[in-house]
Amino acid sequence: MSKCKANATLIMKGDKFNLIQCSKNALEKQEMENTPYASLVGSLMYAQVCIRPGITFAIVMLDRYQSNPRIAYWKVAKKVMRYLQGAKNYMLFYKHVKNLEVMFKFRFC
Repeated sequence: MSKCKANATLIMKGDKFNLIQCSKNALEKQEMENTPYASLVGSLMYAQVCIRPGITFAIVMLDRYQSNPRIAYWKVAKKVMRYLQGAKNYMLFYKHVKNLEVMFKFRFC
């Protein structure tokens, strides 16, 4: 995903997560067994804890369906990866001043 198209948003208004969307037939379940969904969600959890607390809501929603994921959830997980790809040049910057201010700074690689 290092050369993927960047995404500006994590979760859109129309994105839905519910148990109705879980895999229902054997073909869907077999297809999802071949995807590293749990590994991807685990990696996103690591990124969320260490460097990107802003993706917490999306990760919690994806984590709920690890026992029975569906292609739609896999696509949302890849969407989060594309968001991280687009936001990799942004960072929190703390400047020493009398009053603490949080400033966003763009870093060029």
